[in-house]
Amino acid sequence: MAASYSATTILLLLLIAFFSFNQTQAGMRNPNSVVLGLTRSSTTFTIPKPSKYSRKRVSQVSDVIEPLRAVRDGYLLSLNIGTPGQVIQVYMDTGSDLTWVPCGNLSFDCLDCDDYRNNKLIGTFSPSHSSSSFRDTCGSSFCIDIHSSDNSFDTCIEAGCSLGALLKSTCSRPCPSFAYSYGEGGVVTGTLTRDNLMVHGSSPDITKDLPRFSFGCVGSTYREPIGIAGFGRGVLSLPSQLGFLQKGFSHCFLAFKYANNPNISSPLIIGDVAVSSDDNLQFTPMLKSPMFPNYYYIGLEAIAVGDVSSAQVPLNLREFDSLGNGGMLIDSGTTYTHLPEPFYSQLLSVLQSAITYPRATDVETRTRFDLCYRVPCPNNRFINDLFPSITFHFLNNVSLVLPQDNYFYAMSAPSNSTGVKCLLFQSMDDSNYGPAGVFGNFQQQNVKVVYDLEKERIGFQPMDCAAAAASQGLHKK
Repeated sequence: MAASYSATTILLLLLIAFFSFNQTQAGMRNPNSVVLGLTRSSTTFTIPKPSKYSRKRVSQVSDVIEPLRAVRDGYLLSLNIGTPGQVIQVYMDTGSDLTWVPCGNLSFDCLDCDDYRNNKLIGTFSPSHSSSSFRDTCGSSFCIDIHSSDNSFDTCIEAGCSLGALLKSTCSRPCPSFAYSYGEGGVVTGTLTRDNLMVHGSSPDITKDLPRFSFGCVGSTYREPIGIAGFGRGVLSLPSQLGFLQKGFSHCFLAFKYANNPNISSPLIIGDVAVSSDDNLQFTPMLKSPMFPNYYYIGLEAIAVGDVSSAQVPLNLREFDSLGNGGMLIDSGTTYTHLPEPFYSQLLSVLQSAITYPRATDVETRTRFDLCYRVPCPNNRFINDLFPSITFHFLNNVSLVLPQDNYFYAMSAPSNSTGVKCLLFQSMDDSNYGPAGVFGNFQQQNVKVVYDLEKERIGFQPMDCAAAAASQGLHKK
């Protein structure tokens, strides 16, 4: 039966649309986007050519396996987008939803990206060179989500649709341009675009095409020079659009000594196989954040230095307050682990009491890391076991002993049988808003991390990620 509308109803709709439009214009920031402490470094990337594998049917692909490459501040995933495919390298980021790529070979502009000014950013996406590319529409769920609207009319009103077209659901105007914000002040602006995304199954000859993959085609950014693949739990995220939010994914991050080596990669696994093998894995529950429900939180109970526990861990690292602040965010898009004060300073005191090497205060001033030491290097080679162990104790009796290179890291090559290593933890910003701490990707090196989304838990297993990847034939010769 056709719906009818009274004059009063139409007047109310007009008023709602007017105020919604002004709200959209006033605040473009997505409240569900957060990336804390991102550190970007100057790096030149080699973009591989699209693979020419024979393709099997989508129904035959139950899992996705893609290689991850290490760079100095994160891990790169190659996206094959368009017809014909254009391969773009982006950061894997569990702390955001939107997947976006730089668009326009000449027009892409990154503000305040001095570290990259002398490097030609290759691998930008060109929609005009893809026969399957088109702008997303104002009424799509992705467009509504990126504009953070709870009113499906908002984005179409902003796009210029008439009230009659709204009521009849016949408006197909493009989704308005968006702005997407990140925690350390980064911002990207662009248009929501749809195109074919090709991913690999459990072997290179099995591929899956996602014909209407929705992503940001970004023309300008602030402090964000490279695209991002969002792995959060929102509708825009890569696992969500692939249909794997009820399954999960896993990664094993290579040590940073392999940074920028194009011949060594480790697997990113999405689907059943990522969570099916849980031998030797310890699982801690995912905490549900009322403020950021799309992202992954875990609870920290203690940090031990050697056999000595640090000062008492504050409750807000495993609980949320009435407004949803607190918890420890596990984030592949944040480089270093961040801990709140005064707990962070108390941990530094415990470490200082346990370490007898001389401090390298000049390096601390230059690098802005808080604890740097001059350590012996026989034959100008760094040796292991110079520092006390650091163990993170998470909820459910999960204990993760960090590999030593995951917390004290060499700042340069040794000289005169001496080298400098610094603690790569950082203090959380002095704010009560958002997560109380962040477990960053540097501390996740050589650890298999499993996101079991069905059972809402995260598993850890220390592992030589390079050796494991080599056994799967991922390294080039």
